[in-house]
Amino acid sequence: MTQFAAPVCAATITNLAVTMDIGPDTDTSMDSHVQDLSFSIVWSPLPFVTWLLPFIGHLGICNSRGIASDFRGSYFVGSDGRMAFGAPTRALKVGVGEVGAEQWDAAIQQANTVYNQRIHNICCDNCHSHVACALNGMHVRAFGIEKWNMVKLCFLMFFRSRFLSRWAILSQFGPLFLLILIITLVKML
Repeated sequence: MTQFAAPVCAATITNLAVTMDIGPDTDTSMDSHVQDLSFSIVWSPLPFVTWLLPFIGHLGICNSRGIASDFRGSYFVGSDGRMAFGAPTRALKVGVGEVGAEQWDAAIQQANTVYNQRIHNICCDNCHSHVACALNGMHVRAFGIEKWNMVKLCFLMFFRSRFLSRWAILSQFGPLFLLILIITLVKML
């Protein structure tokens, strides 16, 4: 499978190395072998939930080196680059503008500290809230949003983020389409 070594992010997809050494000749399009996830919000599907509601998934935020942090459960934020429900399938690069790498990383670390002391609540205080806390802590304004929350992040990721591979599209929408197809075929019988 995938080997992890600095500066490679542990939040990689099979055959997909995430490094900060992206040169001008590097192809970072979908299905490329190298994806730069620095300064990005990343998303992965939640088994069963995303299959029925494809706009709901698990969210994390990558630091300036592309290493993901995500609120995985009560009193636990993972900051090792691995996400709770597998490698990210979607990403949204955030223009940091005047924020800078130091402030970006410090705000993520602060959000990690806060959420390491919180109980996870699937509806009210979850991985989306953790990412919103980090973005609010760095006072970043992007995509017309200045005050971040979990609802804004949910829809922003659904409508504006890019898929990291063709398989990612299938993993998000395939189960729902299959379910609709089965229901349609059963009704036709």
